Order: sequence, then structure tokens, then C-alpha cells
Amino acid sequence: MNLNSRQLQITELVHSDGDYSVDRLAERFGVSGMTIRRDLQVLAEEGKVVRTHGGAVATQQVSFEFQFLARVKENEPAKQAIAIAAAELVREGESVMLDSGTTTLALAQQLRQRQSLTVITTSLPIAAALQDRGQIQVLLLGGYLRRGTPDLAGALTESNLEGLRADVAFVGADGIDEAGTIYNESIEVGRMLERMTAAANRVYVVADSSKIGKTALYRFGQVARWRGLLTDEGIDESMHRRLKRERVNIIVAKPQR
Repeated sequence: MNLNSRQLQITELVHSDGDYSVDRLAERFGVSGMTIRRDLQVLAEEGKVVRTHGGAVATQQVSFEFQFLARVKENEPAKQAIAIAAAELVREGESVMLDSGTTTLALAQQLRQRQSLTVITTSLPIAAALQDRGQIQVLLLGGYLRRGTPDLAGALTESNLEGLRADVAFVGADGIDEAGTIYNESIEVGRMLERMTAAANRVYVVADSSKIGKTALYRFGQVARWRGLLTDEGIDESMHRRLKRERVNIIVAKPQR
């Protein structure tokens, strides 16, 4: 069922506050309580909210959806610039590995018009973004669905990677320190990324400048060993110099004017 504009706004409000009463919603939208109750019934049937005696509360599903959308929107101009620059490094006919980050999702959107590619990924949003592109073959790696994120990981994912060889891989990072060490917040994902980078002929790290100078739980590589780091113009000058001293190839993506 397609939700109308008011119902979509109600969904966002309920998620934002955690709960919302019928009276508050009716006052906000200038409609009757009966109209709001009908809206909430529709939203409950769609799994968007849970009805309560006097209103509605957010479901875990809705909370998850908005959390993911918030991640996509973080530093969006920088991610778009990086994605455009990264797409220029992909040749027609190549096999491309993409991890499950939001920057690689932006890259997948840039690759939609390519005429001949094979995309290998653990990301459900990336697979969904490319599923209608008949000229692009999508190989979704098997594994367990991670709790709270729309991607796959685990021993099966790692095993599947061992049998593959890709032309190029693009991986994100939760942190990059001044020595060029790459970090991920998850040990499970970090282990998978180690195997992904080992299974590609060329490897690039795609990370907006907010990730540079940070660390996280698991170290999974040194960017100096790979083809380069694609980041945005916000990179700190001193950090840029330190990474260059570590022989990191830094590609600064400029926003489209």
C-alpha cells in the first residue's frame, strides 16, 4: 500500500519522539482524531508503528530504517564526490567488490548506468540498488544478516570470498590513523574485509574526511599496501602530510560544481 504524505510524516514524528498521541497528531495536522486513528491503523498494518491506547509508538523496524537513512545522509556531499571519483576507476567489463558502507552504496548508484559489470557485495541496499540493471550482474555473498544493519557477514561469507577473485575492491573504514592503518568497529566485519581485500587485484579505501584521524576496535589493513585512499577536501592538512609520509596514495575528490 502506498502511504500518503500525512502518513509518512506521522511515521517520522512517531519515530523521532518514540511515541505520539492521537490528540497531538490531530492538532499538528489540523484533522480529526478519527482521521488520525485511521492513519495509525494503516501504519500499524504496514508495520510502521505499533498502536497504543491513545496513539502509537515506533517499531524496531522503523527505528532501524531511520537509523540507516541517517547514516546515508551523514556527510552526503563528501560521499557523493568520493563515489563519482571512485566510479572513474572502474572499467567496463570488470568485477567489482563493494563492502556494505554508505559510501560504497553511493558508488553503486554511480555505477548503475554501466553497460557491463559484475558487482560482488555483502550489502542488501547495494544489491537492491542494482537489481533492476540488466547489464550488471550482482553476486550477493551469503552469510548471516547482521543485527541492526542491512548486510551479511560470518563464516559463510568469508568462505565464499576465498573462492573469488575480483578486478577491484572498494572498502570503507570506521577509522584511519596517521600511520594509514584502517579500522572497523566490528571484528566480524573487519575479518570479512581482510578477505575481501585479499581477493581483489586492486583495492581502494573510500572514506570521508570525518573518518581520518580516528581508530576503532579492529585493524584490518594498511592503506599504503593498496592502490589508494579516496577522500574529500575536508581532510586535515597535517593528516594529509603524515599519510603521504607513510606512502599512502591520497585521491582527494572534489565536489561537482
